[in-house]
Amino acid sequence: MNTDEKPLAEQRPALPVAARLPINRCNLPAVILGGPTYQAHPVPLEIDGINDFHRDLFTALDAIPTPMARAERFIDYMTVRFCLEDLEEAGLTPGRRKKYRSNANYLRMVRGWSFDSDGREGAVLKHWVETRFGLLARYHGGALDGRDSDAYYHYLLQGSQGLYATNALEAQLDLLYTFCQYELARQQPAITHFTLYRGINRIDEHEVLMSSAAGQYRVLFNNLNSFTSCRERADEFGDYILSVAVPTPKVLFYNRLLPGMLKGEDEYVVIGGVYDVVINTL
Repeated sequence: MNTDEKPLAEQRPALPVAARLPINRCNLPAVILGGPTYQAHPVPLEIDGINDFHRDLFTALDAIPTPMARAERFIDYMTVRFCLEDLEEAGLTPGRRKKYRSNANYLRMVRGWSFDSDGREGAVLKHWVETRFGLLARYHGGALDGRDSDAYYHYLLQGSQGLYATNALEAQLDLLYTFCQYELARQQPAITHFTLYRGINRIDEHEVLMSSAAGQYRVLFNNLNSFTSCRERADEFGDYILSVAVPTPKVLFYNRLLPGMLKGEDEYVVIGGVYDVVINTL
């Protein structure tokens, strides 16, 4: 960790090579969308082909005036499009695993993340971020600091098990992210960032790249993270409050996006990378 008198905004270390892939499936490379310049000056992120492929859905949503009605329309679309209530129609072989695999959908992934971000569903979501945005997972039940480590093997195994025999699960997540961005733009078109919080006990729980004498830190986050929009809620999880300005395009989903989506009242699930953050004591 380097300390410098210059403001962090004037320093531009790139997203470390070990934290990114050379290719992804969106309109910006990982080295840009995962860096501090993007945090300060975000532009919309689009996963390749999703808006065009599902144009009929978003045209229909444009005509619906209320968020709740749009959420219901989205859920109906997902159910029909991905045969979520008739998986045999989607090609699933009848048998003992039918009930279990019928639950392996985008809603199961979201709820599983809320219960345990280092579980099977968390591994699927982190793998999805890797393939779509090119940001590598940094932690999953342990530091993923080597491809020959037990933690990395466990991460790959859980991700593979979570994706096995599902019905286009990653495509479901593509559409979930795109719908989230549609709703944020529809409901709050002038908002470019959300100020979000996270309770921590020690700053060295995170990968600190730089710090300044003014108490600012440049942190490399895991490729997917939970934050809260309620500072008081963050107080419950640590002795220090980490606050960060998160670009709107880096919000994968949030608790009010769909009915009963998350148990946390103010939870936001955020795509990672390098962020400038401020840490305050309680």
